[in-house]
Amino acid sequence: MKRIFDFLGALSALVVLFVPMLLVALIVKTTSNGPTLHWSDRVGRANKIFKMPKFRTMRVDTPPMATHLMTEPERFLTPIGGLLRKTSLDELPQLISILCGNMSFVGPRPALFNQEDLIALRTAKGVQNIVPGLTGWAQVNGRDDLPVLVKVDYDEYYLHHRSFIFDLKILAMTASQAIRGKGVQH
Repeated sequence: MKRIFDFLGALSALVVLFVPMLLVALIVKTTSNGPTLHWSDRVGRANKIFKMPKFRTMRVDTPPMATHLMTEPERFLTPIGGLLRKTSLDELPQLISILCGNMSFVGPRPALFNQEDLIALRTAKGVQNIVPGLTGWAQVNGRDDLPVLVKVDYDEYYLHHRSFIFDLKILAMTASQAIRGKGVQH
């Protein structure tokens, strides 16, 4: 049932959001050099690597590392990057990953390929057995403000308490936080 919900939801969202996504793409392209989309190597189910798209919010010379590990991440932001991150509009292309089955609407956020500590902790707790999500329980409980150990505890909680109702709760909380721009690293 979850896969059907994800597929139909992503397809519907892509149709409804096509024009706004096109506008964001044009703004990204006209305000900075480089491609509109950034395709990052992410860790999916069973620790398999997949390419995850996002609207590019960082300059093309940005090192491939998690934003929270950078000393001054704001110096790498594109002119529109901060706004896209604060509103989570940069995440919209991930609907493609949901449509393809690499991601779900709800699950642990896919780790960057080089976040070895996060990957190892999730693997030790069995979290790698579920499809990563556009949002997740850790996201709505602190997002980028959480230390890795706490994120993994939230991911493990989700692993053991997954349900359609719980997913709907997480989606509602995500929408509320995205509107407020809560917990996002700039």
